[in-house]
Amino acid sequence: MNHKHLALPVYIQLQNNMKKIILIFLFIIPFSHHAQGFFTKEKVRNNPNFDKKQFSWGYYLGANVYDFNFDYINSVEEIEVDKGIGFNVGLIGNMRINDYLDLRLEPGVIFTTRNLTFPNFTEDKDKFREVKSAYVHIPLLIKFSTKRINNFKPFVVAGGSFATNLSSNEGNPDDNSAGEFRMESNAQFLEVGFGIDFYLEYFKFSPSIRGVFGLNDELIRDNDPNSPWTSNINKMKTRGIFINLSFQ
Repeated sequence: MNHKHLALPVYIQLQNNMKKIILIFLFIIPFSHHAQGFFTKEKVRNNPNFDKKQFSWGYYLGANVYDFNFDYINSVEEIEVDKGIGFNVGLIGNMRINDYLDLRLEPGVIFTTRNLTFPNFTEDKDKFREVKSAYVHIPLLIKFSTKRINNFKPFVVAGGSFATNLSSNEGNPDDNSAGEFRMESNAQFLEVGFGIDFYLEYFKFSPSIRGVFGLNDELIRDNDPNSPWTSNINKMKTRGIFINLSFQ
């Protein structure tokens, strides 16, 4: 499938979203004066034995921008996706493997909205679909950390996740002909991201950026095999970027 006619605007839009998130991340870095002295002489360490515990717990808050990646059967005008900013919240369970590796379970909920505009329709009731999603999201991740430098430590995370979409409309007998857009309730993702641990006086604060990439086709086709909404869609997968502020 050739997407060259929309490749440039899609790339620019994703690039602009990434720039906004990186700017937010850079704004968060100076969250505390305890993060001073990044590349200077050694400072007094806060919580020097924090990472020696085999198990630790915490929670996170964050924001997300979710998208759909469509793969089409035939080359036609594509579906436009208008992405909104959503909200994440969840818990953290961390198991220390060694000084540089941790296994993390981060169950949470993700709320997001994507608005779809289908081509070749004139009436708004046929053209537009608001897709609200509430995912119960369970990632299992490996965290790879560098050596601690004073009171901060960069890291990357990678792993997989399973999610259940409570707003999927999977069991709804109505389809797009009745104004209902339907998705599979279960989804699987690959996840990869990076962040920095800041060791404060009483807790560890960790801002991070993460990308999620859907593995399975989430679209439920309309009852009519020649549906003007879904018949040309080969696969529809979720992808997104989110930032989390974690506290342990």
